[in-house]
Amino acid sequence: MPGYRGNDEIRRLEKRFKFKFDKSLGQNFLNDGQVLADITEGCQAGPDDLILEIGPGMGFLTMALAEKAGKVLAIEIDDRLIPILQQNLAFYNNIEIIHQDVLKADLKALIQEHRQLPDGRRLSNVKVVGNLPYYITTPILMGLLEARIEAESITVMIQKEVADKILAAPGDKAYCVLTLMLAYYGNAALVRDVPSELFVPRPKVDSAVVTLTLLPGHGVQTEDEALLFRVIKAGFSQRRKTLSNALEGGGFAKDRVQQALQEAGIDPKRRAETLSLAEFARIADQLSKL
Repeated sequence: MPGYRGNDEIRRLEKRFKFKFDKSLGQNFLNDGQVLADITEGCQAGPDDLILEIGPGMGFLTMALAEKAGKVLAIEIDDRLIPILQQNLAFYNNIEIIHQDVLKADLKALIQEHRQLPDGRRLSNVKVVGNLPYYITTPILMGLLEARIEAESITVMIQKEVADKILAAPGDKAYCVLTLMLAYYGNAALVRDVPSELFVPRPKVDSAVVTLTLLPGHGVQTEDEALLFRVIKAGFSQRRKTLSNALEGGGFAKDRVQQALQEAGIDPKRRAETLSLAEFARIADQLSKL
């Protein structure tokens, strides 16, 4: 980002506002302008976009997004960062600072309220961008998806280990419930890796930026969405067991499991980590019929 002085800028603001990083909030701020540019490019921010930014920190990514987007809603939970954001973002008329917990905020209402610009123009696209705290990455992602906000994509910086899970394929060691849950809602792609030395303070692990392009429908069609999720979770609850044993251990009747797997054309001796989302959907649909 032009003019961004990285570590020096962060330390200057830290000293001026007597700011102390809060480990309980997972605060690690980027000190590399190229990564900010890559995130902005990765989410494809444009003049017709309303950007919902989660965890703006000191506002450096917010500024990069505001240079491209129609409007940015920056949602920050830490009240100590609000005056820093107000100072850094004072020259932008297309940024709104929202002091709330994103897990408790009514995102649909916020989007509806801010989608219309003062000149009467309505922003046609909604995109979510954020540097997510490691300890609540999954709750935030699933909260966004389950809220079914009208968003085109979600571009987030997350722990590298979590990114590997999201991007995993059947048979991969990282393939898990989260992989399939997100695949149900959209298509994930890696924007870039981000080594730990590009943060202040430096975390113990590396990060990655991932974009989830949301689907108008879903990754698969299924008779019962809740049942599909239950089958997936049961399959991975004891991932070293065969699929039939794992499903039985997850509360499904043995005879129904055997019949459903046969009707779905799935070998009962396979393990959950080898099945695609479409195969899980076939099993769930057969169980639904039974």
